[in-house]
Parts: sequence; C-alpha cells; structure tokens
Amino acid sequence: MKEILAELDAWRAEGRRVALARVVNVEGSGPRDPGAAMAVSDNGDVVGSVSGGCVEGAVVAEALDILDSGRRRMVSFGYSDDEAFAVGLTCGGTIHLFIEPLDW
Repeated sequence: MKEILAELDAWRAEGRRVALARVVNVEGSGPRDPGAAMAVSDNGDVVGSVSGGCVEGAVVAEALDILDSGRRRMVSFGYSDDEAFAVGLTCGGTIHLFIEPLDW
C-alpha cells in the first residue's frame, strides 16, 4: 500500500475519483499476498498491483464499474474460473479482492 500513496496524493489534489482494490485472501498459490493494493482513477490510470499483471485488466474494469455504481464488492479470480484463466491467472490458486471507492 505504501508504494501507491504518492500517486493517491496527486490524484486527490487533482480531484480524481478513485477505486481501491486490495487482496484480502489467497487460496493456494497466488501472485501477491494479502494486503497488496492497486488503485484505479476515474480516467483509467492505475498504480500498484494485485496480481503481478495477470488479472489487472479485469480489476480495472471492475474498479471503473464500482466508481460508476458507488457499490463496493468482493471479487475472486482463480485458475478454475474461466474468466480468470482468460485474463491470465494461471498460478493455480484463487485471489479474493475487495474493491471500493476511496472516500477522501
């Protein structure tokens, strides 16, 4: 989380809306540990990582939808999940993310 704070400060100064995704649980093998974070601004800028690149595109889409709806949610990506496999999560585990709009 610390590695994204400077960018979050800049986005706040610009008045950007931001969604924050955090790894809350990993089952089996996962690319990032719980606590890993990624932020997505309302114009699609991204800072941080929740999966080392393998599902970031899908997380950006979820984050932008959350910014539109204002509703936070849990999402999961796993090797057996067709969508996760399509976006590249092939580590064999499942990652669970909590994505929410950041309330300045």
